[in-house]
Amino acid sequence: MLHIKFIRDNKELIIERLKIKNFNAGNLIQNVINLDDQRKTIQAEQDKKQAEMNLLSKGIGKLFKSGKVEEGNEARNKTTLLKQDIKNLGAKLQETEAGITEILLQIPNVPHKSVTPGKGEEDNDEISSGGSIPEMEPDSLPHWELGKKLDILDFDLGNKITGAGFPVYKGKGARLQRALISFFLDEAIKAGYQEVIPPLMVNEASGYGTGQLPDKEGQMYYVTADDLYLIPTAEVPVTNIYRDVILSADDFPVKNTAYTPCFRREAGSYGKDVRGLNRLHQFDKVEIVQIQHPEKSYEALDEMVAHVESLLKKLDLPYRIMRLCGGDLSFTSALTFDFEVYAAAQKKWLEVSSVSNFESFQANRLKLRFKEKDSKKTQTAHTLNGSALALPRILAALMENNQTEKGLEIPEVLRPYTGFDHI
Repeated sequence: MLHIKFIRDNKELIIERLKIKNFNAGNLIQNVINLDDQRKTIQAEQDKKQAEMNLLSKGIGKLFKSGKVEEGNEARNKTTLLKQDIKNLGAKLQETEAGITEILLQIPNVPHKSVTPGKGEEDNDEISSGGSIPEMEPDSLPHWELGKKLDILDFDLGNKITGAGFPVYKGKGARLQRALISFFLDEAIKAGYQEVIPPLMVNEASGYGTGQLPDKEGQMYYVTADDLYLIPTAEVPVTNIYRDVILSADDFPVKNTAYTPCFRREAGSYGKDVRGLNRLHQFDKVEIVQIQHPEKSYEALDEMVAHVESLLKKLDLPYRIMRLCGGDLSFTSALTFDFEVYAAAQKKWLEVSSVSNFESFQANRLKLRFKEKDSKKTQTAHTLNGSALALPRILAALMENNQTEKGLEIPEVLRPYTGFDHI
């Protein structure tokens, strides 16, 4: 959420920059400024009446003590009227503040100056790539057929138990999945991240804190009876650890990692591009989250991008790094880098990670602040997160790229975790 002072100070800049996200913010910006003007007027009137009432209250006792009963009663009646006026103004102030918040929740984060215009993923900029795309045999199988042949991945069974988008990992397939999780967590811990195991459901305040609500409400599974949401990513509960927290500048960087299952409705997703592991309703992911000093958040973003790149290099997967254009940038992000890996049997690039800097956007919602040493003034922190990594498409690419006549070769870096070198 953008801070109202930032909006007032940078009105035209915000409107222009949000056009890069294909978002026309002009009316919302003007409406929120108008409401803030109203808020200031109401607040000034309330303060004026409060000061008048305080002054009258102090003199009432003196009037009665000096025998000026009639004047004392008149002053008392005035304070009664002022109390009611103050109460009415307070209710009006709350209503106005609620209106301001409602509008602020509709305004996206302002994209970083490096973000270019564009409508969607076709306009993203490739900034780097690595690895070699393998040459596949004509009879190479896509991962959903290979998984069935090797009896390690069962989509029909998942469909029977739950429905489409909920696969069952079996035998060495389950062990490979667990190996990837452990590998990603161990690498994050080596990079200085503290592991946490958060809840898999969050309350409404947590959804609003990181910006999933109200923007992506329709994509989240909702537990009606308990008013809770299944998490779409560990970013939500992990970042909310610091909701309503005041940190010291000495605490930075705050670095957490978490493995969780993730749940997404993915409403409207269908067709050949979502076959197999390409798009699921439940999937495993290791997340990295940083809380940073505003002056160092882009340095931290570069560090997180380098960390994700190192994982793909160690898995020997062909990859490319994309800087998202304005039209593909999320509601909450100021700058995002997507990682894609090449799945050779499908002959397509699959997104496996998004690494983002939200600057102060989430922190404003979270009331996540910090103080410099020897300062009483609080400032808003910056938040960042990234997938390191999401497993389904990583597994899909590993299976398709590493298939041989003998079966599936396991990347060397995973063999200490799996206990076997092929399936």
